[in-house]
Amino acid sequence: MSFFISDAMATAAAPAASQPGIEGMLFPLAILAFFYFMFIRPQSKRTKEQKAMLEALAKGTEVVTSGGVLGKVTEVDENFVKLEVADNMFLQVQRHAIANMMPKGTYKAVSKKSKLTK
Repeated sequence: MSFFISDAMATAAAPAASQPGIEGMLFPLAILAFFYFMFIRPQSKRTKEQKAMLEALAKGTEVVTSGGVLGKVTEVDENFVKLEVADNMFLQVQRHAIANMMPKGTYKAVSKKSKLTK
């Protein structure tokens, strides 16, 4: 027994609350749409861009690895890339470790700058 709502009034309102209809689905659908546009879609877009960049690797491309190493591509294999990081100094890294492609001339400018400081 309740002092504020009569028992008859409480039972009459119960069936209407148990059948939410389309209004009850709007909030969960809005949450799903929010997560899709904020998290899933941008991540898949970045993955596609990364894959396209790795496919575009060619000899002479200047890149930065995920570890921050700047180098010029000298050989491209199916799984590995050989980078020239200094005069006659080469590193072999996995292809997916390439983080960014740099504009032409970046490697030359940085190597020239490092020679001047020696």
